[in-house]
Amino acid sequence: MRAYNFCAGPAALPTAVLEKAQAEMLDWQGKGLSIMEMSHRSADYVAVAEKAEADLRKLMNIPDNYKVLFLQGGASLQFSAIPLNLLGKNNKADYIHTGIWSEKALKEAKRYGDINVVEAGIQDQDGKLAISEPSTWNLSKDAAYVHYADNETIGGLQFNHIPETDKPLVADLSSSILAAPIDVTKFGLIYAGAQKNIGPAGLTLVIIRDDLLGQAMDSIPSILKYADQAKNDSMVNTPSTYAWYLSGLVFEWLLEQGGVEAMHQVNLAKAELLYGYIDASDFYANPIAKEYRSIMNVPFTLAKPELEKQFLAEAEAKHLLNLAGHRSVGGMRASIYNAVPLEGVQALVNFMDDFAKRNA
Repeated sequence: MRAYNFCAGPAALPTAVLEKAQAEMLDWQGKGLSIMEMSHRSADYVAVAEKAEADLRKLMNIPDNYKVLFLQGGASLQFSAIPLNLLGKNNKADYIHTGIWSEKALKEAKRYGDINVVEAGIQDQDGKLAISEPSTWNLSKDAAYVHYADNETIGGLQFNHIPETDKPLVADLSSSILAAPIDVTKFGLIYAGAQKNIGPAGLTLVIIRDDLLGQAMDSIPSILKYADQAKNDSMVNTPSTYAWYLSGLVFEWLLEQGGVEAMHQVNLAKAELLYGYIDASDFYANPIAKEYRSIMNVPFTLAKPELEKQFLAEAEAKHLLNLAGHRSVGGMRASIYNAVPLEGVQALVNFMDDFAKRNA
């Protein structure tokens, strides 16, 4: 029996994808070898990589004037790669700070340029975490780009709009990509670690508008240079071939489900079910203002924090896994990415209700 996995990353993968990968593990399409053993420059593998990109372009409606790169190093390496690639002609950038991941990004960027930090994470009148009104932001007039993290995975705080700016907008979509439709043309660059809604750890997507490829610093390593990676089809060195292949299978699965809009409707139903139960309960609480709640990462606390270990142990016994909150904030967190089915969230709510009734 497969458990329901609420891990924030590496996260749940669709069972159908894992079953297909399992069937092809030893003998990929009758070739007599695993795709993990195949040259990344072989015609067979290049076809796999090209199909993955084509399917992603279809899912996200990515225009032709954007390059799609399949890179390594996680989103965290992009915290450095982005300023190295975009601050070569203008070393000023704006970073919108809303939580731990946007803070990590801006700290790395400060190594390479003049970074203006826009403090946008606030508490509302009820003490809930929220995002300040854009009219209060001190954005620069001469920034090379504006960076933000759409969804703070740890805190469960998510933008309910795409920030408006006349500068190239750079977005960390690691935990929200493919969860809801977005207009790619609003962005200069999108990046996302794969291990949440795309595939296994080891792969990072970068979607970059063509006109930004010539902005790199002279000192940038070639392996981090987007222009070089684009010219070499993301193969300046050997890529994460198996993660790329598995991500392609996830893209196929998403298309079979009806695409991103169909997944968004399921994700909304999951989020409404879980938040609705928490809001109606006296035993659980969510720390985020309703209009800024993540539909992917749902943190919650217990009225009796001393019961947290018991809650986690009993949940695991019910095959509800990885519900502990991040070590930096504590409490609980349920990550309900695309591969977590509605029935998994229902099973979690049923358990939470039973636990509350027994321990109120």
